[in-house]
This record gives sequence, C-alpha cells and structure tokens, in this order.
Amino acid sequence: MRPENQSSTSEFLLLGLPIRPEQQAMFFTLFLGVYLTTVLGNLLIILLTRLDSRLHTPMYFFLSHLALTDVSFSSVTVPKMLINMHFQDQSIPYTGCVTQMYFFIFFTDLDNFLLTSMAYDRYVAICHPLHYTTIMREGVCILLVAVSWILSCASALSHTLLLAQLSFCADNAIPHFFCDLGVLLKLSCSDTSLNELVIFTAGVAVITIPLICILISYGHIGATILKVPSTRGICKALSTCGSHLSVVSLYYGTIIGLYFFPSSSSSSDKNIIASVMYTVITPLLNPFIYSLRNRDMKGSLEKLLNRPIVLCR
Repeated sequence: MRPENQSSTSEFLLLGLPIRPEQQAMFFTLFLGVYLTTVLGNLLIILLTRLDSRLHTPMYFFLSHLALTDVSFSSVTVPKMLINMHFQDQSIPYTGCVTQMYFFIFFTDLDNFLLTSMAYDRYVAICHPLHYTTIMREGVCILLVAVSWILSCASALSHTLLLAQLSFCADNAIPHFFCDLGVLLKLSCSDTSLNELVIFTAGVAVITIPLICILISYGHIGATILKVPSTRGICKALSTCGSHLSVVSLYYGTIIGLYFFPSSSSSSDKNIIASVMYTVITPLLNPFIYSLRNRDMKGSLEKLLNRPIVLCR
C-alpha cells in the first residue's frame, strides 16, 4: 500500500468524556479504581478456574476465556483514557488509533462468540444432561474457542484494512474517549459506502446471529425447565444459567441501546455514556455476577482464602 493511499493526518485528538476540567481528578481516580478492580476481579476468576479441579468443566473453561477477554477489552480503551485525563494530552497517533480500533472490535466480537458458546453449553447441560459429557468434550470446547478467535480476528481485520484505505481531512478531533469506527468514518473525506456495508454485514454476523442463537438456546432451556415437576429441580436449573443470563442481558442491553437505537447527533454525550457502560462497567460487573450468584465460584474463593500459608525456612 503506497503512502499516499493512507491518511493525510498523522494523529487524532480524543476529546474524551464530557466532563468539566475541575472534575478531571475525581473521574481519573474513579476510573482508575474501576479499571484495577476489573483487572483483579477477572484475573481472580482465571486463577480460581485453574487452581480448583472442581471448576475444570466446560462452563468454567468458557468463563475463564471470557474473563481474559474482559481484561483485554477494558485494557484497550481505559488506560489511554486515564493517560489523557492525567496528562491533559488528547493526541493519539494514526497508527495507535487504528490499532486501538482493531483490538476494540476484536474483543467485542470475541465477547459475543464466547457468550454464545456459554449459552450452548447451558443448553446442552439442561436439555441433554445425559449426553453432556459426550457433546461438550474437551476437543469441542477448544474448537468453539478457536473458531471464536478466528472469526473475531477476521472481522476486526476486515474493518481495519478498509479503514486504512480512507483519507482524513483537516478535522481530526474525535468526540469520544476511544477510536470508534463509526466516528472515524464520519471524519473521513473518502467514500465510506463499502465500509458501511461491511459494518452492516459484520454486525449481522457477530451481533445479531449470536444473539438469536442465545435466545433460541434459552427458549429451549425455558421449555425444558417448565417440564420439571419439582420446584427444587427448577431452582437448580435456573442457578446453572442465572449468572450467564445476567451477563448477556447487561452486555447486549447496552449494545442494542447504543447501536440499534442511537441518539441524535446532538446527543453524542449520551452515546459516550452508553459506551462507558459496556466498555468499562460491564467488564467490572462480570466477576461480581459470577462470584456472587455462583455457589461453585464462592466455594473456590473461600477455599483459596482459607488455604494455609506455608512459610519456607
């Protein structure tokens, strides 16, 4: 690709959150605490699933990958936002902006596919319990995760390569706290019709189809639960998928509200706040949802905390 085919600007300006200058320090401290809690909480889930043999099951295999994705997803945007807030430096290089956009799309798509894999796991566990170990064997779980990574990489790469063909004019101010693809397309002075077509096609493939699969899975799960004669059986069935359903509702609820029912151009601040919800708050809440609503995770955490410390002489 020749240099003249690339951007005519060497950097962008991230305008950040719509907050007043005197509030910068307070919000910096708040988001720093949120980010550290997100990293520690999700790393704790990964640690517990590795150390406790009781958690060596398909559900927790997917959960550990979801926790890793959430840490990475949050690390794509939040550290740069914190740096900008602390040093009052809004600039980001062109290559840095494109790289951030790539990984943002990659981990967003990966989240979608992993949540879909977890829904399928719950469907098999509840609707076909006698064949669960046969269907959800280790090779199948690894294949589902590998396919999720490959599809996410292909989706993010397609958007990135198409964006690299565009030219950007004098206006390089991004009214956001990260390099969002939709905002970047609005700043381009090239024809973006192909980019918008790929966004629509990829959106159907990585958001709509996974969401439909999740809804179908829970439709079958609901029908199966209604056939259970005992209340105890119903509660047990609900407890196995309650945490996942909470995460799905939180994650897709914010995405649908942001992208399927967008605010008007004069309400860009609302779009930024909605973006904060699913890029910052959702990865923070996931560890709490899975630990507080999950008996196995709470048991593993208590076991880890109560483990005697052996001092070496």
